[in-house]
Order: sequence, then structure tokens, then C-alpha cells
Amino acid sequence: MKHGTKYKIQKTITVTNMEKIEYTPIGVIHSPFKEPKGVPIQPITAKNTKGTVEIYPEYTEGLQDLEGFSHIILIYHLHLSKKQYSLKVKPYMDDQLRGLFSTRAPTRPNPIGISTVELVKIRKNILHIKNIDIVDGTPLLDIKPYVPEMDIRKTNKIGWLEKNIHKLPLTRDNGRFKK
Repeated sequence: MKHGTKYKIQKTITVTNMEKIEYTPIGVIHSPFKEPKGVPIQPITAKNTKGTVEIYPEYTEGLQDLEGFSHIILIYHLHLSKKQYSLKVKPYMDDQLRGLFSTRAPTRPNPIGISTVELVKIRKNILHIKNIDIVDGTPLLDIKPYVPEMDIRKTNKIGWLEKNIHKLPLTRDNGRFKK
């Protein structure tokens, strides 16, 4: 995807009382990662990796007051994920097949990603961010402020990851979920 290129993402699903859901990107994410292979699998392991988010001009006004937050949540379309998905996958950090919804595998019925990143500064329509785990050229769907009092939950179990979470710091995308 070229810098500044816009395109419309459309997914059609059948849901009671709904005909389709349509999303329009509000910008594009730029990072040093040119392909999925080698990308950290979570922002927490992408320490100090810098990137930018280019917000399209018609959405720039919505950035007002965002600079008051140290972290933001980016919601994006996983445009390089395989179109075909399976409800059982072998996730990163494990060798067993797991139910798709118990994983963060990028190949999903609705390929939507979320990442909490550090907001360094905003210059016009460009957000400078750190701790990015997203491929360059990824379409941005939305931004939300990260607020610990709203977003942190005390947990008492983390499922199958309990025995594998120690692998997180060194785990990178190996390209197996790419189109």
C-alpha cells in the first residue's frame, strides 16, 4: 500500500436484523515492519519500536484532546491475513490445536486487530507512537484512549497460555497466517 492510499474495507455478514457491516479506514499505520514475518506478536514485546499513524484529513479534527493520553488503543484491519480461517489453530507459543477464539491468531472470521501503543506526540494529522507490533501500511479503523482504570482487569486465569506466557518476549510472527 502506498503512503496515503485510501481504500474501502467491506465485509458482509448475516446477523439477525442486519444486512451488512461496513468499515471505512480513518488512516494508515506506518512501521518498520514491511511484512508479517518477524513482527513482535504483542506491543509489550515491541519495546521502543517507533512508528507513525497517518490520519486522513477528514478525520483530523477528531484528534483534539488525544495528546492528553500517554497510551492509545489502535483498532485496525488485518489486511495481510489469510482469507480462509479455521476454528482450530496452532497459535504462536504453543504446539497444540486450540479454539480460534482462545487465541490471538490474526486469521479470523473478522480480521480485526487491536494494539495498545504509547503516544509520543501528535503533529497535525500524524501520530508518533512507540511499542508498535503492526505491519507497515495497515488500515486504521479507530483509535480509543487507553485508561488504566477502565482497561486493566484483575485476572485469575489465562487459560492455555499459563504454561506458555514465558515465551512471549522472544516470540515473533513466523509468517504462517499471511495470505
